[in-house]
Amino acid sequence: MKRRSLLLAALCAAATPVRAADKVVFATNWKAQAAHGGFYQALADGTYAKYGLDVQIRPGGPQVNNRPLLPAGRIDFLMTGNLLHSFDNVKNGVPTVVVAAMFQKDPQALFAHPGQGVRGFEDLKKAPVAWIAKDAQFTWWAWLKSEHGFRDEQLRPYAYNLGPFLANPKSIQQGYAVEEPVSIEQQGGFKPLTFLLADHGFSTYSTLIETTAETVARKPELVRRFVDASIVGWVTYLYGDRRPGDALILRDNPDMRAETIARSVGLMKELGIVDSGDAQTLGIGAMKPERIRDFHDKMVRAGLYRAGEVDLERVATTHFVNRGTGVALMRQLRGR
Repeated sequence: MKRRSLLLAALCAAATPVRAADKVVFATNWKAQAAHGGFYQALADGTYAKYGLDVQIRPGGPQVNNRPLLPAGRIDFLMTGNLLHSFDNVKNGVPTVVVAAMFQKDPQALFAHPGQGVRGFEDLKKAPVAWIAKDAQFTWWAWLKSEHGFRDEQLRPYAYNLGPFLANPKSIQQGYAVEEPVSIEQQGGFKPLTFLLADHGFSTYSTLIETTAETVARKPELVRRFVDASIVGWVTYLYGDRRPGDALILRDNPDMRAETIARSVGLMKELGIVDSGDAQTLGIGAMKPERIRDFHDKMVRAGLYRAGEVDLERVATTHFVNRGTGVALMRQLRGR
């Protein structure tokens, strides 16, 4: 009788249809790197699969613009650099919504040479030359001018080549705090002074997950599963065994080096890029409406937007974050 019952149970299980994983296309804003590590980790170690998701990560790059693909319905989720892109979407009537902020601090930074009289952030505005890319000149550089007194006379166009900065010790340069310091040390042989804009009032969230308003309305459980799995991926990438994620990064970006990834992860931890502030209690991905408004108001003062032209109610939703997802796991892994 027992054998018959077991056989019957097995037959019933075999007859029960297994739900196929939901296919999801997630596009990033640049080539694979440590700053995307949590997403690659969630894919590589099976976290997305555990949440019923079949995820394809579509990298960006210098010749790849994934942003139009989201409103066009060709991707499901998009990694966005900071809230300025989200403000622009709302201003222009593009129906996208931020559902999580994986970085509590924007990694954007300014770098200076040591031994040149730069003792603090305020000394940077005295530099005779600032290597700043064109797009930055019309965004956060405007904030630096309005809030900190930087001058357009300093500007020189940055073409993502370290050579001019390395050749001029009096100059300063923009870059990502988790990437450029590694390259500067490798090419210039010195450790640069790093000044994170986030530590001086540039209060945007970064590495946002965006989706469409329609997806939020029609597929909220899909959004929740993708956000939760991504959070767990980031916790494991930073504090667990990140080798699976690194292997996928190196596969998608053959120009990347394992040493660069390791040093970038170290900088993310050191600077509190991912898990500082509210993320420590509310979970990675945390957002607060008051902080979004604070950043918006600063950008209005900087002249990037007019008061009232961005409906902040449409920029982001906290429905999928601030629930403590991954906090217990993060504490457990940190305490090992």
